[in-house]
Amino acid sequence: MFKIWIDVLTPKQLLFFTKISEKLKNEGLETLLTSRDYQEVNDLIKQKNLNIPAIGKHGGYRLKDKLLASTERILLLTQYVDKMQPDAALSFSSPEAARVAYGLNIPHICINDSPHSEAVARLTIPLSKLLFTPKIIPKKVWRKFGISEQYIIQYRALDPIVWLKDFKPDIKVIKELKLNLDQPIVVIRPAETYAAYLRDQISDICPITAKITQKLLKILNSDVQIVIVPRYKEQRKMLKTKFMENVIIPEHAIDTISLLYYSSLLIGAGGTMNAEAALLGRPVISCFPGETTLVERYLINRKLVYRVKSPEEAVKLALNILQNVEKFLNIHKERALKILSNMENPAEVISKKLKSYLNKYYRTRRR
Repeated sequence: MFKIWIDVLTPKQLLFFTKISEKLKNEGLETLLTSRDYQEVNDLIKQKNLNIPAIGKHGGYRLKDKLLASTERILLLTQYVDKMQPDAALSFSSPEAARVAYGLNIPHICINDSPHSEAVARLTIPLSKLLFTPKIIPKKVWRKFGISEQYIIQYRALDPIVWLKDFKPDIKVIKELKLNLDQPIVVIRPAETYAAYLRDQISDICPITAKITQKLLKILNSDVQIVIVPRYKEQRKMLKTKFMENVIIPEHAIDTISLLYYSSLLIGAGGTMNAEAALLGRPVISCFPGETTLVERYLINRKLVYRVKSPEEAVKLALNILQNVEKFLNIHKERALKILSNMENPAEVISKKLKSYLNKYYRTRRR
């Protein structure tokens, strides 16, 4: 039986890899998961009662701190992984996992749907034996990162399908946040302001989303319930100071997928929650501060996401949607269902292909 080491860095990856882990176990493989000290991930691990050790920490905003945290994490992971003796490493472009696996002569398998995040792609893809990626991202896009097309395996789906396939909404999050389902719920997600790929685009921790919230509150006042889901404690602190009791800001990670299911609209400056909401059939206004990503472009072309360039444009569109909520929800549900019906489960593709690859890889090495 092969043992697969999986490194989990973000909330998306936790949702993704817990499902992948289940599929790998069904294929007869053993899995070993690691994480890092990062609040959103820590909260989700506790909520799901998972036993995943946090090794190292998130580096924060400054490049020097990112480098130091990554260097320390490589040292800690080297000791841990060397004791565990896995047969392969699997990560969503974790620089530390790729480097440790390479150094310990363990094949690293990469999953990635974000070629716009060039730093982590350059640090991981050249050290990877295989790359799994959505089919909407052409293989040629990945060549510049140092991998041959023959080692790229595409799946006919977007990544959130992995955890949305068998999703059932839980009303508990509505009660927890004291929301009223008879009133519109607008969810707002700030940008990934600590990401290296956005350093040149933004200088504030909640640039456009804070302005949008302020304008919506001024126009709608108490006619709408606004829930802002921050990424970092610094974002949470700033938003609480700015908006006081006028919006709902969770103190810890929540069941955002159920929240999106019961919402009327998402205004998002990120990627994962935008895709989740779109695939759940909820209108999405994207105010992502960087260039349009390939995944976002796909969702825009399928009329599941509306891209805006200014807070004024976002507010105008939001007001139109909120004045015609049922109409927009019905249209978006129909569009989402049509797309979902043609998508396969990436977890099944990855688990089967990975098992097949490892059988061939170790059979060849034993000769």
